[in-house]
Amino acid sequence: MSANPNSLSEPMITHDAAAQREAAFGKALMATMRRQRVQDFLFHKVTFLFALTVLLVLLGIIASLMIGAWPALKEFGLPFLTSVEWDPVNDQYGAAIAIVGTLVTSFLALLIAFPVSFGIALFLTEICPNWLKRPLGTAVELLAGVPSIIYGMWGLFVFAPLFSDYIQPALASTLGQLPVIGELFRGPQMGIGILAAGIILAVMIIPFIASVMRDVFEIVPPVLKESAYAMGCTKWEVVRKIVLPYTRIGVVGGVMLGLGRALGETMAITFVIGNAHKLSWSLFAAGNSIASTLANEFAEAETVLHVSSLFALGLILFLITFVVLSAAKLMLLGMAHKEGGK
Repeated sequence: MSANPNSLSEPMITHDAAAQREAAFGKALMATMRRQRVQDFLFHKVTFLFALTVLLVLLGIIASLMIGAWPALKEFGLPFLTSVEWDPVNDQYGAAIAIVGTLVTSFLALLIAFPVSFGIALFLTEICPNWLKRPLGTAVELLAGVPSIIYGMWGLFVFAPLFSDYIQPALASTLGQLPVIGELFRGPQMGIGILAAGIILAVMIIPFIASVMRDVFEIVPPVLKESAYAMGCTKWEVVRKIVLPYTRIGVVGGVMLGLGRALGETMAITFVIGNAHKLSWSLFAAGNSIASTLANEFAEAETVLHVSSLFALGLILFLITFVVLSAAKLMLLGMAHKEGGK
């Protein structure tokens, strides 16, 4: 009985077809891997280019400020930082008044805004009833989106008259009578000045700090707070012993965000600070900041030294902001390191 020739060729054909399918699959797999490697390479280079663009823009800003400020720095040297003279007529300039105004108004704004923002965030996350959380949270976010010039106009036309008629007389008759601190609350009661600028700045940065703090407080695990309440802790004890230790890094970050906004604010400050190139111990007196000086004088600067001095003020403001934010970053890293050690 003879064997069927087809029965011997069928396994060979099946084996060849499987080998061909395996080879085709291998080629498709290699092609897919090559395509993925190319895509990954392009994605890496494109994102690296985006990140490098940020660095290049930053370096370009620094270089342009330094080039523009060089004539003034060469002419006046380091005394430019300590001189209080700002005389466009005689082409003599100093940055001390603008630096002091910037630092004092930002400090006052932070001094007022921090406790208020802290209270808003705690109320929204720990105390506020559910039906009121959404309207209040939306209102805070809307305040953060109001343009700064609106705050300036409100400060000049609404707040300043009320401040001069009611708040400044009350401060002068109370705090102004104290031995040492009283010097800060004496002087012309015009409604505009360093203190008014600090208050307007505080109103501006409160929504930013409060929004960040609220988001940070909401990430505290509920089980931690519920355990503290179960042990008999009050709301303040829960906040002090649970919420704050858990979120202090985020709280510091929110405060630094508000401080950075306060340092660089221009239009709102320009409306209410008084725009006077003079120093005074009184917070009621008019003053100037770096941003308000730039806003008022850049368009009218004619001489090379005047323009260069304004560039120098811009460079100083950049350095102040950089130092403040760098210090905040180092503080946050130190706090994170300590928590890791614990």
